[in-house]
Amino acid sequence: MEISLDDVAFESSVNVDDLAVGMGIVGSIFCIFALIISVVCLISIWKLFSKADESGWKAIVPILNIYTMFKIVWDTNAGLMTILSLIPGVNFIIYLIMLFKMAKAFDKGIGFFLLSLFLYPIGLPILAFGNSDYIGPQ
Repeated sequence: MEISLDDVAFESSVNVDDLAVGMGIVGSIFCIFALIISVVCLISIWKLFSKADESGWKAIVPILNIYTMFKIVWDTNAGLMTILSLIPGVNFIIYLIMLFKMAKAFDKGIGFFLLSLFLYPIGLPILAFGNSDYIGPQ
C-alpha cells in the first residue's frame, strides 16, 4: 500500500498569520531590549573614559574604543593588546585579563571582576556611575 501526501489530511488549529505576528512582536521586544542595553553600555563606557581623563567620544569609534580601554587599564602595549584582541580565540583571554585589570584600575577587587564577567551590562554602569575612582593601571 502506497501513501502519498495527497491522501493525508493536515489539520491545524494554529493560524500561520497569528504565529508570524507573535514572532514579530517577540523579535521586536528583543531588539528594543538589546538596543537599551547597548545604549546603557555606551553611556557607561563614555563615563568611564571621562573618569580616566580620556575623551568620552572615543567610546563610539570602533577600534579606538578598544585601544582607549587598553590604554586606561594596561600598563604598556595598548596597541599590541588591541591587535591581539582582534584575533579569534586570543581575544577571549585578552578580554578576561582586560576585565580584571579594569576592576583593579578603578580600585575594585575580584568580586567586581566576576560581576563584570557574568553581568557586564550591570557591572559597567555600577563602575561608571558609582563612587569608584580611577587610580590608574595596576
